[in-house]
Amino acid sequence: MSIRHSLLALLQDQPRYGYQLRVEFEDRTGSTWPLNIGQVYTTLDRLERDGRVSNDGGDGEGHVVYSITAAGKAEVQGWFASPVERSNPPRNELAIKLALAVTLPGVDVASIIQAQRVASMRALQDYTKSRRDTAASQRPGDTAWLLVLDSLIFQTEAEVRWLDLCEARMVQLSQTAGTNSAVRKASNGVTVEEAAPLNAETRR
Repeated sequence: MSIRHSLLALLQDQPRYGYQLRVEFEDRTGSTWPLNIGQVYTTLDRLERDGRVSNDGGDGEGHVVYSITAAGKAEVQGWFASPVERSNPPRNELAIKLALAVTLPGVDVASIIQAQRVASMRALQDYTKSRRDTAASQRPGDTAWLLVLDSLIFQTEAEVRWLDLCEARMVQLSQTAGTNSAVRKASNGVTVEEAAPLNAETRR
């Protein structure tokens, strides 16, 4: 998430102080991504250093007001005009967790998938209910929140489908490992079962 560009976008609307920026951001996104007020002021300091915002001084109530500069407007307009880059996708904790789980012994991958599916379905129900309630009494300012909810619903639906795929793949790997099990005779005469290594195609 680009806090820098989000703050610039809000300042393009009108000058604001840090707490106002935090409230406006969370109000427009339904508090889906809460902002730490310290993070807001740190970002404002950097924007001022870079010439993207100017410090307009106090408002008489102890707040420092910031306004956007011409350079700041150009940067935020460029942000709106450019697609979000996918070359460095954000870290996905769930994908990382499962990627590690399948490579470590003694980890019950099926239980991880099932627990996450339950949590994801619950979240999907909550998002869907929130969207239904918001749409039923929609106000002009709710459009931004509805867009965020739609995004969350689609992402969660995709996550559930991905978990189904992960589960099916685990079953397939288990069956393949069983089919490819090699039986060899140990030097002491005891027969042991040894799973054959998975080839590159099986690992996919």
